This record gives sequence, C-alpha cells and structure tokens, in this order.
Amino acid sequence: MILLRRLLGDVLRRQRQRQGRTLREVSSSARVSLGYLSEVERGQKEASSELLSAICDALEVRMSQVMREVSDELSLAELAESAASTTEKVPAPMRPVLNPVSVTGVPEERVTIKTPKEAVDVVAA
Repeated sequence: MILLRRLLGDVLRRQRQRQGRTLREVSSSARVSLGYLSEVERGQKEASSELLSAICDALEVRMSQVMREVSDELSLAELAESAASTTEKVPAPMRPVLNPVSVTGVPEERVTIKTPKEAVDVVAA
C-alpha cells in the first residue's frame, strides 16, 4: 500500500538535505517541534496544510513544487505496484532485425532504403 504521508516526508527530507540544513534549523524556522518534524519526514505523522505551509516557508520552497514532487513519486509508486501485481508478464516490443546490406556507387553521406512500410535513412559516419 502506498502511503502519501511517507512520500511527502521523503520529499520534505530531500528538500532539507539539498539545502544542507538540519532538522533543528528547519523546525525552529517553521516553529514546529523537532520531534514532530522528524515524524513528518519519516512518514509517521500526517502534516496538516498549515504545518506543511510552515515547513515549506521554512525551506523557502513553494508548496506546489513539493506537491508536484509527491505527485510524481506517487505516479511511479502506482506504476510499480501495478506492475508487481500483474501476473502475466507482457514482453517488451522488439525491433525487427535487419540483414546487412552492401551499397556501392552511392554517395557515402546519405542512403535511403525503402521498405514496404517505411523509409529508413542511413547516415554514413
């Protein structure tokens, strides 16, 4: 199960660590107890919108940016969870293997090979 509070805590911790700041500095600036901020970062406590706003202000980061990062991580977690729960493995699409072709009497810069479905440009190195 994906817990939003854990994703939010991870994003807040990364923001703080990117700035090289301690929990104590941020908790003081946000006027939140050090223990409570620690629990929020570890995903053990749900942050109210007021608390989240205070933490974002202390980190000098927009709440929308934090929520966008959380949303991106949530999307990835949902995809991973969905893939893990799929019992049938879907093979990755394969590209067709082409036989090598030798071309003579054509300028080396560009060769166009026409196949029934598409034209393929080959550029000489």
